[in-house]
Amino acid sequence: MDRITGRVALVTGGGRGIGRAIALALARAGADVAVAARTVPEIEEVAAEIVELGRRAHFFPLDMNHRPSIARAPAEVEQALGPVEILVNNAGMDASAPVHRTDDALWDGVLAVNLTAPFLLTRACLGSMYGRGWGRVINVASVAGKTGTPYRSAYSASKHGLVGFTRCLALEGVKKGLTANAICPGWTDTQMMDEAVERAVKATGRTAEEVLAAILRSSPRGKPVLPEEVAEVAVLLVRNPAITGQSIQVDGGELMG
Repeated sequence: MDRITGRVALVTGGGRGIGRAIALALARAGADVAVAARTVPEIEEVAAEIVELGRRAHFFPLDMNHRPSIARAPAEVEQALGPVEILVNNAGMDASAPVHRTDDALWDGVLAVNLTAPFLLTRACLGSMYGRGWGRVINVASVAGKTGTPYRSAYSASKHGLVGFTRCLALEGVKKGLTANAICPGWTDTQMMDEAVERAVKATGRTAEEVLAAILRSSPRGKPVLPEEVAEVAVLLVRNPAITGQSIQVDGGELMG
């Protein structure tokens, strides 16, 4: 297994939910971690927790819709901690609408954050990773990137695209010391799930309890994934150089095969 201690990681969307859990898990494993997101108080708090774990930390605001900021991000991290060696593309957004009511703004916005931004940030980090002969790219996708999801065509399409991008990157980087993998969580106990429930309540008139029960019916264990359960897989993917090009489901058995 490859070492993590002393490696420099960048986690987008690192202020809460899955991103926060991954940032802290990498720090516990020995990495120095930069966390980036739009909400500064959240990433500032996560950075403080990383320091309490005995690792170096850096936080900075990052809007995944702003290309110049994405292009500058690797230099921001390098100046504070060193070159990015582990990139976790976790920042994402969800939106729901039937296809015939999915307007251009919704479609373009979801694909920009969930697919284009990870591509741009990864591309910006690859030169350093290839030059050092070591790198890890972990893209947080979704089970929606492996199967269709009604009323979430933009989200599902973006996550399918992210899985495809991951596979292509893995093939290009495998002889340059790079691994690239996608993690595909099922419904996870995060703010994004809470917001999805709220939208469904408004759209259907059902109670939050009824909506949540319907959402979790697809999971054999009947409960959401925990962010920490996703984070454990991320640490494994950093450590194991033989795992690349995979889209690993963390979904309680929702999808199999």
